[in-house]
Amino acid sequence: MLQEVNLAWLISILAMTCLGAGAALAYVVGGVAVMGFISAGKIGYLAILPQRIFSHVDVFVLMAMVLFIMTGEVMNRTGVTRYLIDFSMSIVGRFKGGLGHVNILSSIFFAGISGSAVADAAALSNILIPAMVEKGYTRRYAGAVTAASSIIGPIIPPSIIMIFYGSWMQVSIGGLFAAGILPGLFLGVALLLTNGVYAHIHNHPGGKDDTIPAFWPSLRRSALALTLPVIIMGGIVFGVVTPTEAAGLAVAVSLVAGYLYGGVNLSILYKCMERTAILSGSIFMIMTAAACSAYISSLEQWPEAIARAAIALNLNGVSFLLLINVIFFIAGMFMDVPMALALLVPLFGPAAVAQGIDPIHLGIVLCLNLTMGLITPPLGNCLIVVSAISGENYWDLVAETLPFVLVEVVVLLVIILVPEMSLLIPRMMGIY
Repeated sequence: MLQEVNLAWLISILAMTCLGAGAALAYVVGGVAVMGFISAGKIGYLAILPQRIFSHVDVFVLMAMVLFIMTGEVMNRTGVTRYLIDFSMSIVGRFKGGLGHVNILSSIFFAGISGSAVADAAALSNILIPAMVEKGYTRRYAGAVTAASSIIGPIIPPSIIMIFYGSWMQVSIGGLFAAGILPGLFLGVALLLTNGVYAHIHNHPGGKDDTIPAFWPSLRRSALALTLPVIIMGGIVFGVVTPTEAAGLAVAVSLVAGYLYGGVNLSILYKCMERTAILSGSIFMIMTAAACSAYISSLEQWPEAIARAAIALNLNGVSFLLLINVIFFIAGMFMDVPMALALLVPLFGPAAVAQGIDPIHLGIVLCLNLTMGLITPPLGNCLIVVSAISGENYWDLVAETLPFVLVEVVVLLVIILVPEMSLLIPRMMGIY
């Protein structure tokens, strides 16, 4: 027994050393999981490990994740961004703090296309931050709005991380997509109100005197891009297509849109496919490592132990969900979203469901929670992207983004306490 404890400490120290030396997290997690089999005296189970790994990644619905990544890449690289921003400007550009509102509304539109917060942050940083600075906003505030609003992307469907969660928890992807609509819009409205308050306090530019694109022409130019969410959700809801088929249609529509907007050529297609392959490969590497970790956790019955501990602490329902959210929020500050989902969902997901928490509601809450880690230090990938593109100091950007983070925490609490916000649309559509 003492030898096993010493070996566990040795593995932990070795893992921290590897991470400190810059080793990829996926490799470290996979290696630690394999050594965990050794320390637990379950070396014989390593023979079954390859089969367990392939059973986790050989899931047809994960093809939708790859296709949605491709859709976002095509849309971002073919100039569709500009038409969506013009349409956003025609709607909210006439209000005080107009370009801040445009930034947030554009993120809502982008959310229905790419499903990736980092991709949205990169696309909007290149266009809107210079435009906001030119209008008189501080570069720091422009970057903060861009980073804060980018996390809407993975909540409003399609969502890459919802597909990831659904594959782990065996939950309906269509149900998750439908469940993300109201929380995503609620988050967007909260950010719009926050930007409006800032605009009046700091006298931000914008108003009736600004040059506003005409509504109908901008709607006509962006119409094809705006049909993507309708195709994705409509096809799934009415049973015409599966989530994977909807993702394939989204790629086809994005290519047609890119062609009509004059942005598709062989060079762009190659870059889109290359970037899709890189991102997909990295996600599958994470899933492979997490499958190793999930296997040893199931053998050691860690989820059951967590459930028993929750019962012993008299935690159930909402109180247990709040505890999970604290753990996930801390994890999101230090880990990539896919890795945090892959490591923590197998541990806490089954225990939460056993406590009576709806798995679809749980998925929306955890996806929003972990996505907030993209705008919180010490990592914060969206903050890193915005800082690199805007040239703004990372920690100054963190300080400016903090009020938006606090607003998003309040939104998360409301969604936790009001499950119907997540479950209303799936039930109305009859897909859950």
